[in-house]
Amino acid sequence: MGDVIACANQKGGVGKTTTVINLAAYLALAGQRVLVVDLDPQGNATSGLGFDRQASASSIYPALVEPSIVRSLVQPSQVEGLWLIPSGRDLAGAEVELVALSQRERKLHAALAPLRDDYDFIVLDCPPAVGLLTVNALTAADAVLVPIQCEYYALEGLGQLLATIDLVRDNLNPRLRLAGVLLTMYDARTTLSADVAAEVRRHLDGSVFDTIVPRSVRLAEAPSYGRPIARYSPESRGAQAYEALADEVLRRRSSSRAVIAPSAAVDA
Repeated sequence: MGDVIACANQKGGVGKTTTVINLAAYLALAGQRVLVVDLDPQGNATSGLGFDRQASASSIYPALVEPSIVRSLVQPSQVEGLWLIPSGRDLAGAEVELVALSQRERKLHAALAPLRDDYDFIVLDCPPAVGLLTVNALTAADAVLVPIQCEYYALEGLGQLLATIDLVRDNLNPRLRLAGVLLTMYDARTTLSADVAAEVRRHLDGSVFDTIVPRSVRLAEAPSYGRPIARYSPESRGAQAYEALADEVLRRRSSSRAVIAPSAAVDA
């Protein structure tokens, strides 16, 4: 059975979708079978993998109502071993429509159940908010990966997110763990990035990935070409970082199946 990893942070602009696309691509290039599920109505993971998000009529949403159709929603990407369930127009109203459904927090868990034996990893790109779609992702996931940008307000809101993870684990999904916190947008030229990285490691000792993703023009450019960095600029520093992250995720899985317990208390 594959691992389901939710990539979540309620703050926007932290490199969440960039991480989903590029981690998934390097996991696939390492020989893993990987499925990305784009849960964000903005559809950036969809376009970043070369799909036309405007032309995508359907998303994971129909499978939330009828899980048996979920395989019909899967589409192959340009990277061998990597598939996508894209974001679509119908996902925009999902937050409102889910409210009226019974067991609304568990709909994604039921939808993904038929797929778990088909893939080594299922990576969920969550919206930048702790709404019903994100709660569904946390309920369906085995682990949560949290990107944090190396900027002044890096820890702002992190305590709330980790408290939400604890609540979901206690009430909906007892197997949920923190896969790790990923430092992104690191600028080695500034003291600020080094200070923020040190502060995050001090608050979350043991839960932070060794890999640090640098601020990179190539990483910023790649989505406009609909390619993961492995296909756009494989020699760039950003590509090297995400390849290292994929290696680290695989090592952590082999040693502990990504069971780093989340901490609810973070001083922001």
